[in-house]
Amino acid sequence: MEQADLIPHLFRTEFSKITAVLCKHFGLHQIEVAEDIAGDTFAAALETWPHRGIPANPSAWLYTVAKNKTKNLLQRDQLFTNKIAPQLQPGPERPDPDIDWSEANIQDSQLRMLFAICDPVIPQEAQIALALRILCGFGIDEIANALLANKDTINKRLYRAREKLRREKKDLSFPENEDLEQRLATVLTTLYLLFSEGYYSESREAILREDLCLEAMRLTYLLLAFDSPHRPSVMALLALMCFHSSRFPARKQANGAMVLYEDQDRSLWNQELISRGVHYLREASGGHQLSKYHIEANIAYWHTRPEESPEKWENILQLYNRLLQIAYSPIAALNRTFALAKARGYDLAIREAEKLQLEQNHFYFVLLGELYRELEPLKAKEALQRALDLAGTDADRELISRKIDQLG
Repeated sequence: MEQADLIPHLFRTEFSKITAVLCKHFGLHQIEVAEDIAGDTFAAALETWPHRGIPANPSAWLYTVAKNKTKNLLQRDQLFTNKIAPQLQPGPERPDPDIDWSEANIQDSQLRMLFAICDPVIPQEAQIALALRILCGFGIDEIANALLANKDTINKRLYRAREKLRREKKDLSFPENEDLEQRLATVLTTLYLLFSEGYYSESREAILREDLCLEAMRLTYLLLAFDSPHRPSVMALLALMCFHSSRFPARKQANGAMVLYEDQDRSLWNQELISRGVHYLREASGGHQLSKYHIEANIAYWHTRPEESPEKWENILQLYNRLLQIAYSPIAALNRTFALAKARGYDLAIREAEKLQLEQNHFYFVLLGELYRELEPLKAKEALQRALDLAGTDADRELISRKIDQLG
């Protein structure tokens, strides 16, 4: 890997490790100090490596520099007095920080950080921003782009979340008993939303942010190492991610334009990821609770089945019926209508779709355009024109315009 690409790559993978390990060592209330040390470590790499060359083991070099910078900070009187000394036992001169950079401790620290970030006292949008920053190594610009917010808004969210964590003065310990159950549910929701942010990006630059999806999957794999009664839900979520990720190559054209499910080239689907999703879905079936992740993963599984499977769309329809009972959402209801059209016919689906009255949702009108296409082309065109007026991204507008042109 070229030096110009190596440091950004390492920032993505190692920034979070350094921050998590330092927070575990000194306490979560020192999160800003930990981030500063991690940032200064990469600044040193940017300054040193172009002149002295890339070290034989870049990650080990970064950990050593982070340890030395931590030592230097501990020795500065002002920082020691104001931020660290009150948390330490009085005693003789502080020795070199004995920081454990083993892979086992790094993974444990990141897992603990994931639970800390997903504390219910922190707003959900701040949880996602913190996850992107501290666990995924995203810069402020990248977070702002991913979450469709400006940099000032992101900085304020991060500041308030850090302040909340600092005031709580918690260490990176795992929650216990009932708190663990609540926290794990929040962790799963955060990972689900993080994946969703990437799966359908509303950025003008990309309809699919694979980097967000892959980070969500990486953190979910990490969560699998945590033994809990809710492990089946974790595996169900991971199965869902695998099934959706398998269709990434077919979801966009070479020019970046979106390709809807019906028009995708099935030969581009990643069969290895589909098989992995099947494995995790089977493993998830061993639990005693049926989560929304189980149902959505099953829906995603059936979407990977051949069109000629006679039970495909009927099974998808029944799964959506169950999903709407336990976790209703307008988008799920909209998706159910498409399955209804496939399983029971377009006339019934049109009647059900129009009951939803999602007048401000451009996907609603895209669906109506599809349902009316063969039955009433003029109504299809009217619906697609309405969708075009509501669409918020260039990719969506390009897709809808293409469909209008196909109607003639």
